[in-house]
Amino acid sequence: MRIGELARVTGASPRSLRYYEEQHLLSSNRSTSGQRLYTDAARERVLLIQRLYQAGLCSSTIAELLPCITDPAARTPLLRDRLISERARISAQVDSLGETLVSLDAVVGALGTGDSSD
Repeated sequence: MRIGELARVTGASPRSLRYYEEQHLLSSNRSTSGQRLYTDAARERVLLIQRLYQAGLCSSTIAELLPCITDPAARTPLLRDRLISERARISAQVDSLGETLVSLDAVVGALGTGDSSD
């Protein structure tokens, strides 16, 4: 599929897809006219990359961890430890966000309904 089609099915912009390639997170072949051509597997890879970005990982960390996630033969104790470390960091972020949500709920509750009868 071409870059526009991959962008459409993943929600990523063509610019993001080109950036993923620059960072060696994604690869493509070129047509005879020079257009990028992606395999069907690129869709799932882009969705995984997006999830990892959303989790707060930077491109260099994603590049380091992708082989561990996508290729069982590439799993080493070092990559496993790195993945566990990132998971712990994300878990701590989730806990912190939960605490923030509780605090915001308390403030909203203290404000009442906003009716003039409060």
